[in-house]
Amino acid sequence: MNWLAKINLTVVTKRLGPFKSALFLLTLIILCLFIGYRLGNFYHNFQSTTLAQQKGRLDQLYEEQSRQVERIHTLEVELAVEQLANQNAQATLKKMSLEHYQVKKELAFYEKVMAPEKEVDGLVIDGIKISESKSPNYYHFQVVLVQQQRKRGYVKGYVDLEIIGSLDNQPSQLTLSDISTISKTDVSFSFKYFQVIEGTFTLPKNFIPEKMQVSAVLTKTKWQKYQKLNKSLPWILE
Repeated sequence: MNWLAKINLTVVTKRLGPFKSALFLLTLIILCLFIGYRLGNFYHNFQSTTLAQQKGRLDQLYEEQSRQVERIHTLEVELAVEQLANQNAQATLKKMSLEHYQVKKELAFYEKVMAPEKEVDGLVIDGIKISESKSPNYYHFQVVLVQQQRKRGYVKGYVDLEIIGSLDNQPSQLTLSDISTISKTDVSFSFKYFQVIEGTFTLPKNFIPEKMQVSAVLTKTKWQKYQKLNKSLPWILE
């Protein structure tokens, strides 16, 4: 801008005269206004173009975000469906496994009864189940006896049950007669193949059971000698 400082208006006026000097100044002002207008218009167009490009880019980003959100929702639904299908498959497999186990258990039981040559001769305590009732400390028991003699005759006797644990923090053993009102006749057996003995008992309030012992007692008769078969099991409710 040093060249503007060198312009002396007095000298210009003397050389060009008042009219030409005014005309020169007016032309100079109009030229400056025109150049400023053109520069401003160019800058405005540049800003408008830049804003339009940025808006287009922003719209693309919003559209891409919308597609990604929709994709995420789709994947979440697919994941939930897969998880549900996996849970159903696991439940089905677990159910089939339990059914298979139960079938094998029943098959093994009937094999003991119908094919005793595959097992050791004699009376067998095949299993015992203890289950809770709705009343506190009140339980139901079930004992399954199987005869595996090759030459079967009727076996006769009775079942006894003993619960071992602690009462008031002291070791304790409770027999069936201590905790039940059932008689010896109720737990007696007489069978050729198998028999299920059932009954109930009530444990003392402060008694903590740990294990149980089942005894099958064969009473002495003309055709049968005295024998006692014991089987110990941990306390497990079914």
